[in-house]
Amino acid sequence: MSDGDRAVGHVRLIELADLDDDAVAALYEPGDERWLRVNFVTSLDGAVTLNDYSEGLSGPADKRVFGILRMRCDALLVGAGTLRHEGYGALRLDERRRAWRRAHGLAEHPTLVIASRQLALSANHPALVDAPVRPIILTYRDAPADRRLALEPVADVLAYGDDEVDLRAGVGALHERGLRQVLSEGGPQLLGALTAADLVDELDLTLSPLLVGPGAGRITAGPVLGDVRRLRPRHVLHADGMLMTRYDRVR
Repeated sequence: MSDGDRAVGHVRLIELADLDDDAVAALYEPGDERWLRVNFVTSLDGAVTLNDYSEGLSGPADKRVFGILRMRCDALLVGAGTLRHEGYGALRLDERRRAWRRAHGLAEHPTLVIASRQLALSANHPALVDAPVRPIILTYRDAPADRRLALEPVADVLAYGDDEVDLRAGVGALHERGLRQVLSEGGPQLLGALTAADLVDELDLTLSPLLVGPGAGRITAGPVLGDVRRLRPRHVLHADGMLMTRYDRVR
């Protein structure tokens, strides 16, 4: 255990600056061959955004972990609203991280997967047209046919569910395509739906040392659940006043 690595109870508290990227990546080894992790940042008082964007809550340390989690995944799952609002571009990794993926038997780039009920996406969106790997869009069977037709030239549009997107079936389809390690970056509606479908294996939550005050939403949204989902703490990274926590499911 290094000078910056301490145990608090049974949870490791680790100084991020003491670790190189390989060591950080090793801390996020998935718990199973098929694994869905969710990554979010929040203020100390629970806000998911600052001035309506998550960017204001983030910082260099959080972004470093964010990038390493992208480096590890087979697929990056995001809601269409978050993709539009947060200004996502094409999912491209730099050469250093592509080399890491090649060395670990992964495709050079993760596959972008977008969950969208209404398919309110432009076929010219940079995340679609500039993607190094053909994206996937998960929708439901009654989604607008004209929008689906417009998106099919730039993405594989997969429909599951009659009234809503069946995320359990959709994630299962990703697994069947070899996309077994899935990282979700939200937004709140998607996290709520993934939680309701009992698909969340891991939550990686950064606590930003800010009090934002009233107004912003939480990291999750949607219908009230009948049952809670219990997770266990695995480690806490700290840097620049931020705490980057990892929790996974109790099996």
